[in-house]
Amino acid sequence: MSVTLLWAVDVYGRVYSVSTAGQRWVRTEDALLELKRVTAGKGRCWGIGCDHHVYLNMIPHEMPIRYKEETYENQRWNPVDGFTDTLLPTDRWQWSDVTGMNPQPLHSFQLPSRSWEWEGDWYVDQNCGGEPSQTGGWEYAVDFPANFSPDKKWNSCVRRRRWIRYRRYTAQGTWAKIPLDHPRKPPLPLCDISCGGWEMSDESGRYPYLWAVSQQGQVWFREGIQPRIPEGTRWDEVEVPKEVVQLSLGPRDLLWAVLWDGNLLVRTGLSLDSPTGTSWLEVESPEKEMETLHVSVGVSVVWVITKDYKVWFRRGVSSHNPCGSGWISIVGEMMMLDVGLNDQVWAVGEDRGLYFRIGVTPSEPSGNGWIPVSAEWGNSKENVPPRGGPELSSQLKEASQGSVLSSTDSDSKLGPTDPSNSTNDTPVLEAAAPSMVPLGGAPIVPVDTQDAPTAPKTLIPASDSFINSLVSDRDKTSTNQQSSLMIEEKGQFSPAQILMSPEASGSGTPWSNVDLESAEVARSTQAEGPLLRNGSAPYGLEGAQGVGDEDGPVWAWISGGGCNVDAASQISWLSATGPLVSSLSLTPVQSSVWSDQQHREEISKKPLERSNSIWLRKGTLSWWRDWKPQRWVDVAVALEQSTKSDGGKDSIFFVYYTRYDEKKYLHIFINEVTALVPVSRDSHYAFAVYTGPRTRLRSPLVLAAQTEKDMKDWLNLLSDVCCECRGIATPPSRQALWSTTSKGDIFVHEPSFSLEAPAHTLSCDLMFWRQVPGHLRCVEANSLGLVWGIGWDGTAWVYSGGSGQQANAADAGHAHQQTDVRSVHVYENQRWNPVTGYTDRGLPTDRPMWSDESGLRECTKCNTQLPSPQWAWVSEWAVDHSVPGGTDKEGWQYAADFLVTFHGHKTLKDFVRRRRWTRKCKITLSGPWQPVPPIPLSDISLMSYLAHSSMEQVPLWALSDKGDVLCRLGVTPQNPAGSSWLHVGTDQPFKSISIGGASQVWAIAKDGAVFYRGSVSPQNPAGECWYHIPSPSQQTLRQLSVGRTSVFAVDENGNLWYRQGLTPSYPQGSAWEVISNNATKVSVGPLDQVWMIADRMAGFPAETPGTVCHRLGVGPMQPKGQLWDYGIGGGWEHISVRANSVEAPRTQHPLSTAPPPPPSPRRPVPPRANGATVGV
Repeated sequence: MSVTLLWAVDVYGRVYSVSTAGQRWVRTEDALLELKRVTAGKGRCWGIGCDHHVYLNMIPHEMPIRYKEETYENQRWNPVDGFTDTLLPTDRWQWSDVTGMNPQPLHSFQLPSRSWEWEGDWYVDQNCGGEPSQTGGWEYAVDFPANFSPDKKWNSCVRRRRWIRYRRYTAQGTWAKIPLDHPRKPPLPLCDISCGGWEMSDESGRYPYLWAVSQQGQVWFREGIQPRIPEGTRWDEVEVPKEVVQLSLGPRDLLWAVLWDGNLLVRTGLSLDSPTGTSWLEVESPEKEMETLHVSVGVSVVWVITKDYKVWFRRGVSSHNPCGSGWISIVGEMMMLDVGLNDQVWAVGEDRGLYFRIGVTPSEPSGNGWIPVSAEWGNSKENVPPRGGPELSSQLKEASQGSVLSSTDSDSKLGPTDPSNSTNDTPVLEAAAPSMVPLGGAPIVPVDTQDAPTAPKTLIPASDSFINSLVSDRDKTSTNQQSSLMIEEKGQFSPAQILMSPEASGSGTPWSNVDLESAEVARSTQAEGPLLRNGSAPYGLEGAQGVGDEDGPVWAWISGGGCNVDAASQISWLSATGPLVSSLSLTPVQSSVWSDQQHREEISKKPLERSNSIWLRKGTLSWWRDWKPQRWVDVAVALEQSTKSDGGKDSIFFVYYTRYDEKKYLHIFINEVTALVPVSRDSHYAFAVYTGPRTRLRSPLVLAAQTEKDMKDWLNLLSDVCCECRGIATPPSRQALWSTTSKGDIFVHEPSFSLEAPAHTLSCDLMFWRQVPGHLRCVEANSLGLVWGIGWDGTAWVYSGGSGQQANAADAGHAHQQTDVRSVHVYENQRWNPVTGYTDRGLPTDRPMWSDESGLRECTKCNTQLPSPQWAWVSEWAVDHSVPGGTDKEGWQYAADFLVTFHGHKTLKDFVRRRRWTRKCKITLSGPWQPVPPIPLSDISLMSYLAHSSMEQVPLWALSDKGDVLCRLGVTPQNPAGSSWLHVGTDQPFKSISIGGASQVWAIAKDGAVFYRGSVSPQNPAGECWYHIPSPSQQTLRQLSVGRTSVFAVDENGNLWYRQGLTPSYPQGSAWEVISNNATKVSVGPLDQVWMIADRMAGFPAETPGTVCHRLGVGPMQPKGQLWDYGIGGGWEHISVRANSVEAPRTQHPLSTAPPPPPSPRRPVPPRANGATVGV
């Protein structure tokens, strides 16, 4: 946990802070500064001075706060002087902002306050559009409203350049006065401020909002607070129906205010788009005859103090119901309180001491007791105690008697507790005069108080009218009433321990399934309390004498908005009476028992026995919440493993999150995980966890780590556990299915007999894919254990065996350094108009002027990011002339409209044009792959074999990046890389090639023509000649795959074709038959099994293209199959099943032509009535 500060102000206006890592209060360095009150946020603290000015203290940070000022110098060309600063009357100003509407000469820029200083003088920005410029920073255009570019043209009549100057904020760590608004009317003298709203956005570390109240009851909002402008820019008034005296803003969208008449106002409609909200709602005070004195809010909690110093908690508060539903009385008497981070509550007691509410958790937001904040003070080692005199103001009548003030609704009419009329057996504690029941200390002995003198109450001076009003409004008769600060308990009262509510004591507590850590050790039943300097009696509320520096501060205000403390924190100055109480935590369970369906319903009810269960790892990750509003959420995660009775291992992966202040969790049975896939999400180090149900719903569980190492550690651990659960402890087998994603990740699946069985086929979404280290565009393999791949840069790689993990000593010899380079493209689009020619101003219906190839998404050179954080740029942006269809000398392609085909030469009917910009990036990693130089390849195919086949040399055909056909010689299982390339002559370049059973070689030329290579044999590996095969009518094929007796191909429109009539005597076949559409790649195995990569799955348009599909019903009598089974998807690029020759055992039943029954899906875990358990 990072070091954070708790802020407090004493009655003399002196400001103090104590660190969560320290033990002592530290006074602000400005000894002359006097503040009335403060409000803290993350990394900052605001305050109101006695001069009614607002002050800001920014916590020092290693990153400076810098702001960039900019202005534009504008010039126009004339035939006499060339470009000059003499502009037309209708032109923009000579020095202006980027819009040209506002004048901005250099001398008009002034520092906003004394807290800023200039870093240097003005200078010209030499970059234009993010690219270095050789024109001195000038940008040219036809006229000022037009778009500017660094290229000067014959019709460039105006130009501009940007001047930049930086200023630095120099007041970090000190209290800086916020300047008044000029020339706007500043707000009237302020009496209260509150900051919050930093959790309203998904952005981590977002700047807070600041609200204020004037002495006339007006409400003000501070505009312009940004990371680079911490002071903000101006005050805007927010209309209120009545005068306001105090307000509080939570970390999110909760804002409550106290009215002068004692009621409360709630602001609704707070959001990022409307930070000041939309309307006010009035809520009555907790007690009708008692006005509200103070309010403080958190994420979804509201605490109130009434003028009799009673504390109230508002139940049912949430973003959807900001007004809540009712009041709950909380034990204790406080003068003010503040809800800080994690909804933790800090308070100033009636004795002017500081207190902290313990036991505050999302499941118990009201907590269960108060403890003093006992940080050290001054030069001594003594702790600052709750305020009190040297003697007890009263003695306890009976330590064995007292009353328990339970949390009750305000709707019930509760009178003061009368101990004499109490008929229950609950221990009662009463005092003769207002006093505080000690939170810790020596045992209290019952004594007679008849002769005990009553200590007079000392008036404490205050520097704030609000503090004086607290004293003046205090009921003078309350000193004669019997009252006490009571702590909830159940059972016998022990004055030497902190007394908890029944929920905290653990008696009859229902099991909680939400806490990650194990249950903490029970609280110590004996704890020494703060002792007086001249005695051992505990401090009372009354009887405070004169105060000075040597006695510690007399507190008036506290702010915990910047203090990161929760119920599990161990803070030295909060543990004087023992560690904080935490809720009952989730204990490990036996996954082997939970795997049974009959026990899964018990997950959210109670923990199971944990005799043979351990936590493998716990940590924190970010989780992509896939329901609206979608956002990244910080979660706790844990992996638990148990041992079965037969010695096998089983595991469960837990994800703990909070929704509507209720802790919940997701759980995933490791034996149901089907894939762990790295993904690209918002430049995060993210990965997706797939299961069967989530694959069917196209909704994987997406998690992200802070660093690449952390992501890899989690992926390796989860992958190892998944493999151990399935008994996979070896590298990929010879029969494995290989696939790659669009990111270049490599995955394998170990097939079983049921994968290609004619009946009861394994469902495609239940296949388990494990990752193999490396980065490739495509992978091809056969059943002899040979695996080849091609990188995005065309480099050929051969699999060297092993898993490639350096951590495994057995695989260390198989790991090699692997690099890959790929190009990232953006398209510049322009439309022709009669006045200016081609321009980047298109029609309203046109695509963005900078876009991707489809034109559906805007992509500029500035906002285009790397494919993932593991990549690095290795070149700058350059015009790409190698675009299909050709380009002119400037790289442009022309067309009549954006939706038609582009060509490389301009005609009279071409009204639009585009050109492609490319930039290369590189990735370096380690994997079990060795390069095969020196020819870059575009396609590769290994001859497929049936099981138990053997060959002296394995035929391998490939295509170079230029379309040349190559045959690899010397490829054997002992020498998988082969020895040399043999060039096979063609009369045109090719783009796809495949070799199937019986040495059938098929290929597709770049113009879509199909060819068959004749006379290929082991004795003549290159064959004799090419036979032309007619293509499907009006279709252009782009990729094909040859099996044992079948050929499938994919055309440019995504249609899948089957070649009919293939026989040994006529291997060229007779005709093409369309099978389906939506195909991008096809792979046919040695059993004639058919798999493909589908473009998209019907019903899920938002999913990333690329889904693995299996053709069901394929057999000798039905070679085309019957229907598709959709598997894992979302970015799959390539699949190869040409190594899988595992045949299912033959049955006596004839093959049915009816569609096979779909596999029965596993019954998901039933959802809980309260939503606490989510099945995955």
